[in-house]
Amino acid sequence: MSWNLVILIVIAVFVGALVRATFGFGEAVVSMPLLALLPVDLYTSISLIGLAGLTVALFTVISGWRDVDLPALIRMVIGALLGIPIGLIFVVQLPAGIITIGLGCFLIVYSIYSLSPYKAINPKFTAPFWAMPAGVISGILGSAYNTHGVPIVVYGTLKRWEPKRFRGTLQAHFLVTGALIVAGQAMGGLWSKELFKLFGFALPAIIIATLLGLFLQRRIPNEKFEQYVFVLLVILGGLLLVNTI
Repeated sequence: MSWNLVILIVIAVFVGALVRATFGFGEAVVSMPLLALLPVDLYTSISLIGLAGLTVALFTVISGWRDVDLPALIRMVIGALLGIPIGLIFVVQLPAGIITIGLGCFLIVYSIYSLSPYKAINPKFTAPFWAMPAGVISGILGSAYNTHGVPIVVYGTLKRWEPKRFRGTLQAHFLVTGALIVAGQAMGGLWSKELFKLFGFALPAIIIATLLGLFLQRRIPNEKFEQYVFVLLVILGGLLLVNTI
């Protein structure tokens, strides 16, 4: 593997890690399309982003554990544990393209609606009960398609969590579910010597991206944070559609 290719891979991982550290989600949807443009094995890309996301979550949880919504986190993790084995069945039975296109369309429609001045959220969807179904869907999508962040982000926006709680709870959830998913990837034979070499090269960039993201997130006004999240979701939804097509 040439040094030029290694540098491009590190840049792709850095961009995804920066988005994740700043907003609390989005690294897989950002980095995977970039890595898809490079001559990198798909399993190596998936495992690399899994390890990168787990690393970012670890650092951000350490710095923001006081902001975690613990009751919601427990419900989401329990739900994810139920959803992960279901996702393994889904990956065999359903084409990934259909799910990805559906997710992309949902993110775009949901975000545009949420940004409109005429939105009306049913209070029923903000009840604590919905944390567990969100966790189940997260487990399914995470183990099958590596997109476990979508339902948790949607639940967080419905709950109208303040930025610190939003990021802290998301990262804590990603840390737990990410560890399970990475363990599954290891047991599934997705790890290789090349993966660890690339992760070693990318680790300094991941650390820098995390620190930079933590710096940037403190400069985002609280009243503007939710708008930025929905704009980012529209972009991520578009990336999902473009990458699939």
